[in-house]
Amino acid sequence: MKLKNLVSELNVLEVRGDLERDIRGVQIDSRQIGEDNLFVAVRGTVADGHNYIGKALEKGAVAVLCEEFPADEREGVTYVKVENTEQSVGQVATTFYGNPTNKLKLVGVTGTNGKTTIATVLYEMFRYMGHKAGLLSTVCNYIDGEAVPTEHTTPDPITLNALLARMVEAGCEYAFMEVSSHSIVQNRIGGLKFVGGLFTNITRDHLDYHKTFENYIKAKKLFFDNLPADAFAITNADDKNGLVMVQNTKALVKTYSVQSPADFRAKIIECHFEGMYLNINGKEVGVQFIGKFNVSNLLAVYGAAVMLGKDEQEVLVALSAMKPVNGRFEALRSPSGYTAIVDYAHTPDALENVLNAIHGVLEGKGEVITVCGAGGNRDKGKRPLMAREAVKQSDRVIITSDNPRFEEPQDIINDMLAGLDEEQMKKVIAIVDRRQAIKTACMMAKSGDVILIAGKGHEDYQDVKGVKHHFDDKEEVRACF
Repeated sequence: MKLKNLVSELNVLEVRGDLERDIRGVQIDSRQIGEDNLFVAVRGTVADGHNYIGKALEKGAVAVLCEEFPADEREGVTYVKVENTEQSVGQVATTFYGNPTNKLKLVGVTGTNGKTTIATVLYEMFRYMGHKAGLLSTVCNYIDGEAVPTEHTTPDPITLNALLARMVEAGCEYAFMEVSSHSIVQNRIGGLKFVGGLFTNITRDHLDYHKTFENYIKAKKLFFDNLPADAFAITNADDKNGLVMVQNTKALVKTYSVQSPADFRAKIIECHFEGMYLNINGKEVGVQFIGKFNVSNLLAVYGAAVMLGKDEQEVLVALSAMKPVNGRFEALRSPSGYTAIVDYAHTPDALENVLNAIHGVLEGKGEVITVCGAGGNRDKGKRPLMAREAVKQSDRVIITSDNPRFEEPQDIINDMLAGLDEEQMKKVIAIVDRRQAIKTACMMAKSGDVILIAGKGHEDYQDVKGVKHHFDDKEEVRACF
């Protein structure tokens, strides 16, 4: 693509060099540069791309998009200056890959909890209904049936547009995408056209990055503020910030609720560890999911499918065929009669939701043993809150390691235990080794009890000192069985 076409949508401040040159690729990482590439120098949270312009040119870049011209401008290189490269890179990537979101229907899901379940179930549902669809999620990206491993909840703008372009090439009509707060603030979704946005809920998370809860709310709200007038915005009326999210959106607003009147409404008729019977907008349906929080997730799915033009009855039939997402409230039955539930819950609110769901099924007929930890090099403020939430709704709690990263596991455990009083401590033991913690929980459990193993869900590793060691909660549980 000609460089002049690539930057045509940007507010260009100054150009030095030839805009007629051909560009074969766009990169923000100097290590990924190939021949005849455009290098976009982004001031990231860790490194400033302007410091890597020289390296990018050595590797074959012929053009640079920057906020300031380098001191040593090279002959034969085109430099394009804009006010903010972070805001520009999404538009450049979208243009380079042929505006893929103009050729498919993209729906974004944002919120603290539930994003993966909602996006994945929508993807599975639309494929079940006979459509080709794509998925961009925390667990894995999919181009119709082809799995593409993922590093982040929302990839960088270039990776993102490349994946969306591959979806278009594969004939996908729809794409469903988790939208993280980081990606909204960092303009990773800049230039993308969404036909709809869904809000799940918002509770304390990522404060290591956003600093305040107010900033975190603003980040999520920005996604809805930027939706076009011909899009839809579906929000959770049960969350106190649900209507705040959509108060300035131009999109058509719809609500869902399990507690009060809404456009999409549901109530639980019956609940087991195998699934639930629900009443959704006056019609009964059996689903293979468990817990009130999953009723909210399924309502968001139902609402999105209806807003995308699907027949309500057809949506309910498809919902009944859907299975829980990998590592999200996965129930494993032991031969000796207890149940182990593996779940990704890694915030106080998510832990509360999962424990509420367990008690909703148990109805006091068994004990709950919770195994949980907290990630290293992340929001330390939620550690004591996690411990308190676990103790509040469990008969026994085992505090253990969960991706300590570059911190000492015992220090993280101590931060969690600091949130408990003497009485609460009577329920708790700390076992640094996660494998031993799971084994201990399985040894404690009696027939009819439930063990919740929280925090990692689909992850098959422990992140220790920058190295990912293979570790899978489900494998460990099955070994105990």
